[in-house]
Amino acid sequence: MNEEIYYHSFFNRDRLVYIVDSDPGTCEALSVLFRLEGFQTAFSLDVEGFYSLLDRKKPDVVVLNMDIDQNGDLSTLKRVKDLRTGTPVFLLSEHNDVIIAVEAMKMGATDVITKPIDSERLVRAVRDALRRDVHLGAVQGGRRPIEIRGFNQLTPREREVLQLISNGQSNKEAGRDLGISPRTIEVHRARVMEKLGARNTADLMRIVLTS
Repeated sequence: MNEEIYYHSFFNRDRLVYIVDSDPGTCEALSVLFRLEGFQTAFSLDVEGFYSLLDRKKPDVVVLNMDIDQNGDLSTLKRVKDLRTGTPVFLLSEHNDVIIAVEAMKMGATDVITKPIDSERLVRAVRDALRRDVHLGAVQGGRRPIEIRGFNQLTPREREVLQLISNGQSNKEAGRDLGISPRTIEVHRARVMEKLGARNTADLMRIVLTS
């Protein structure tokens, strides 16, 4: 397993993707897709089963067919967003209905995916949504500040680089965000790894995610 694949598997391994769709084939196919990416999955063919889960455990991501609400009022999306847990909700649509898609986004949907599903786009969007939920040194959603041995030795710029790396960004993406070259990012990354005692990127993620 190469380092990039290991990173995705390690980053996703405790994340639950819950799929709600009346089509068993869609549920099974998406379950296989996300399990291959290292996620945990569960699914329901109706909203009652999904609501039962919400009472017991908060999913990290919801993939919801908007047609599950037969009255078309997006009530299931509203119920998830009313929990105010920040859970990303991706809506599946049988039709390319721009008006409904805009309304769903206004209500807090992360994205609307029209069937047939572009699996690569969906997985990438889910990863991006989860990466935005990783923050260093700040309490959000009840989490404590991260305490990492050697963290205090990092310069402000190195801390910025560490956060972007932890969010899964490449050297090019991080450099674009910070306005510096990918080569400079690589230098900062090497210093961060040295100060935190990480041997490689996967090791660095273990240090961050288990601290």
